[in-house]
Amino acid sequence: MDRRDARDLYPYHVISIEKVHSMNRVMVRYKVKPELVARNEQLVGAVYEQLHERRPDGLRYATFALDDGVSFMHLASIERDGANPLVELPAFTRFLEGIGERCDEPPVVTQLREVGSFRLFDTLTATTTGASDA
Repeated sequence: MDRRDARDLYPYHVISIEKVHSMNRVMVRYKVKPELVARNEQLVGAVYEQLHERRPDGLRYATFALDDGVSFMHLASIERDGANPLVELPAFTRFLEGIGERCDEPPVVTQLREVGSFRLFDTLTATTTGASDA
């Protein structure tokens, strides 16, 4: 697996992949400062609002808060060639702005290679309220 600090991959703490090839799957994990958890969740929520409005093809995306209360994990499956649909969203740009300042531990991007799954990427369409979008 390819684990790299997002700052090494992209300038200015950009944790997105701008050009992708079909079936690119990544996990991004980071820890925010305790006093900025609510702000991070607001910014993430705004991304999901725009995703539900625009419904970009070829993207499956989910964000999870971990049980320590300050760690977040994003899973993205981009199933198309070309530009990453996330970077086309103004809300995602706002999310990326200040990510370094919000974090106690910076984002780490890990490329994922599927060994097996059962409906995982078919069900990664949860809304910010947790309801399924099937």
